[in-house]
This record gives sequence, C-alpha cells and structure tokens, in this order.
Amino acid sequence: MVWLGIFRDSVHEHRDYLTELDAAIGDADHGTNLTRGMDAVMAVVDADDAPDTAGTMLKAVGMKLLSTVGGASGPLYGTFFLRASAAAGDAETLDAEAVLGMLRAGVAGLATRGKAELGDKTMVDALTPAVEALADAVSNGDDLTAGLRAAADAAAKGREATTELEARKGRASYLGERSKGHTDPGAASATMLIEALADAVA
Repeated sequence: MVWLGIFRDSVHEHRDYLTELDAAIGDADHGTNLTRGMDAVMAVVDADDAPDTAGTMLKAVGMKLLSTVGGASGPLYGTFFLRASAAAGDAETLDAEAVLGMLRAGVAGLATRGKAELGDKTMVDALTPAVEALADAVSNGDDLTAGLRAAADAAAKGREATTELEARKGRASYLGERSKGHTDPGAASATMLIEALADAVA
C-alpha cells in the first residue's frame, strides 16, 4: 500500500524528532521503535505473497506492529490497524465512506486499548479531530482527497493542542504539570499517519 510506504518514509525522516519529543515526557524510544516497526511492515507489504485485499493487508500490518514495536505504540498502532482491517473487510476498493469507517473503527479501538479520551494528551487528540473532519467532509459530499486533506489539517491542529495539555495517560502522566509545554510524540506520529494517507490518495 502506498499509504504505508509514505508513512514509513515519514517516520524515518522524523525519527529523531519523535525521539526528542518522547525524551521530554516518555522513554525516548518512540522514533526508534516506530522506525523498526514500519520497516518490518514494509517487508510484509513488499513480499511476493503480500495480502491482496485492504482488510487482509491491514490485519497483517496490525499483527506485525504488535510483534515488533515496543513500548505503548506497538499495542496502540497494532490495535488501530486490526480494527481498521475488520471495518475494511473484503472490499477491493475503498470509497470515502469506507475509509471513514475504517479510520473511525481504528481510532475507537486504539482509544479503548489505551483507555484514552480527548484531552488526555495522547494520539487520540490528533486522530479524533481527523476522523471528525473527514466525517464532516463526507456528509458535505466532498471527495476523498479533500476530506483527507481536511483530516490531516485537523490532526495537525490536535497535535499542536497537546503541547499545553497536562498528560493524563502513560508515562508522561507521572510528570503532572511538568508535562505541559511538550508536544505528545504519539500525537505527532499519528498526524504523520493521516498526512501519509492524504498524500497517498492525492
């Protein structure tokens, strides 16, 4: 999938940035872990026997991330892709409604897995506005390209909003007030994920 290749390249390009963000409020391994995971994912995507439907591909991606990415991001991203795969099903192509359903299911699964809500200073703060923006675009009859660009913009705004939030989940929550003033690394990588999807469709 072109989407995953673009995301892998973005993770590589911003690996040090993600690690720096995580060093401030976490374990300083988000960039490294996600780079390793996406390299493993692309080995699956590029294999001669790669899954041939969106649903089976996303399931394979989720399983690979669960098995190769350490820290919190492995289970969270793995759950996102597994839930997205179930929503995609056996469809050979995905229209705007299907992509919305896929992302909505993925974000719901991730939020449940991490027990996170909007405002907790997590990747949910980037992904929830992204899904809402895409839903608005779909309801307005916009095409998928425009909808995903709106989703990417909303994710970026959500990412920036995490900077002044106090973390209520994960290792960052141990810092209390001191977590304010730092952008959440998960929200940063989640924004890259949505931006990669927008670029792939465009």
